[in-house]
Amino acid sequence: MTRLTLYTTLGCHLCERLEALLATLHDGEYRLDKVEISEDEALLARYGVRIPVLVDAQGEELDRGFEPGRLAAWLGARERLDEAAWARLQYPGETAPGRARGAVLRDGRRYLG
Repeated sequence: MTRLTLYTTLGCHLCERLEALLATLHDGEYRLDKVEISEDEALLARYGVRIPVLVDAQGEELDRGFEPGRLAAWLGARERLDEAAWARLQYPGETAPGRARGAVLRDGRRYLG
């Protein structure tokens, strides 16, 4: 089981997006410990403008993990990326990458197949 820490604060919509992406892209079980930064001056100073920050058990941090590509690369480097889920996220509605039918939406942009 992977242990991860999420530095967050109440009402952080980007943190919620990261959690949703993590639930989709993480391969295998994980435990997510959330740390509220607003209650600690040192944490607020360190993470205040960087949240959400995801940290692995070795202390390696990921800023802006709410961006799918960044989170996928970070998880991939740890061999925890669900490749099939990542492909589905990148190529919604396709059976396999590269087999576009009509217009395809990728990362918010429309491509003609």
